[in-house]
Amino acid sequence: MAVTRRHLLTALPIAGSAALGFGFWEMLKGMKSGSFDPHAVSTPLLGKDIPKFQALDGLANLREGFSSDILQSQTQPILVNFMASWCVPCVLEMPFLKKISSQIIIWGVVYKDKAERAAAFIQRNGDPYQRIGQDPSGLTAINWGVTGVPESFLILPGGKIAWHGSAALDEKIFQENIHPFLGRTYSDHK
Repeated sequence: MAVTRRHLLTALPIAGSAALGFGFWEMLKGMKSGSFDPHAVSTPLLGKDIPKFQALDGLANLREGFSSDILQSQTQPILVNFMASWCVPCVLEMPFLKKISSQIIIWGVVYKDKAERAAAFIQRNGDPYQRIGQDPSGLTAINWGVTGVPESFLILPGGKIAWHGSAALDEKIFQENIHPFLGRTYSDHK
């Protein structure tokens, strides 16, 4: 029996679906074993200075904004959290951010959102931020390598990026990746 065009057109979608199903199954197997983390998007900026950016306007008289120069001049670690009012994981993350705000300074960056919506979101869900800058164009986020929200960066005194996370923060992530940097003395920053 000769292979006809009709046979090929029938076989290709079946083979494609099988390959896709196998890939999905392997991904789930990796997630279950812990060898694959879909949120583990790394940044090439890790261990480097924060990208330079102009002053981000504050948020609707709620908090003052900040610039890269202000961020680099800090003498304690700062957690920079990119968020938006339209982001469901950001809503889920807010109670935890509020909880850890007594342990670490958190500065927010409102990503591609309207100031009024972001201010209402923060007031409704709790305000863990000491400063909040607006990034309506998303340019600052692009320069930081943000691929979605929420994303957070731990900035050490002097402006070095010590850690990056591309998922909603929780206790496990905080204890494993951020808490070890707290309580240290940072005297050699710029």
